[in-house]
Amino acid sequence: MKTFIGMILLIPVLLWGGLRIYKGITYKIDCGGHLKRAADANTVELAAKELGVALQYLEQRGMTEGYTSVLWNTPDEDVGFWYNNLSSAQSELAKVGDETTQLERTNLLMKLRETLLDQGERGSLITEPTAISLFPNNGTWAIFGTFAWLLALIGIVLIVVWFMKRRAAKL
Repeated sequence: MKTFIGMILLIPVLLWGGLRIYKGITYKIDCGGHLKRAADANTVELAAKELGVALQYLEQRGMTEGYTSVLWNTPDEDVGFWYNNLSSAQSELAKVGDETTQLERTNLLMKLRETLLDQGERGSLITEPTAISLFPNNGTWAIFGTFAWLLALIGIVLIVVWFMKRRAAKL
């Protein structure tokens, strides 16, 4: 019975992990991937289109201000700054007209790429606040995760105790 209860207590952490993975994937498909495509675009028009899709996603979900942090606010988790930076980039792209030279277009695309991407140990990464895929419910996810891990720890202890008692009984 302890083993069964222990295994049941592992379900919340598996659910929490699975949902976080799902949220990350859907964010990447609906927003993050479009930011990467905007950074990789060869024309201003293509970059503006991809950036527009990402901004529309953020606006529809109210992801225009706040912080992704739960305990304290740090600059790298400022959603408002990030959103305003993306909006400013979109405004710059909208100023491009027929009279804009190729050099100016190229410089604008390079500036956009620098705005959207950072260099990490594994190559280019999208510049975005930490855990943005969970925003604006980061606090709820933190509480859910904490309780899920506590229940999982209790479940593991129950399972280990059961195995140790069973092993001791065989000796």
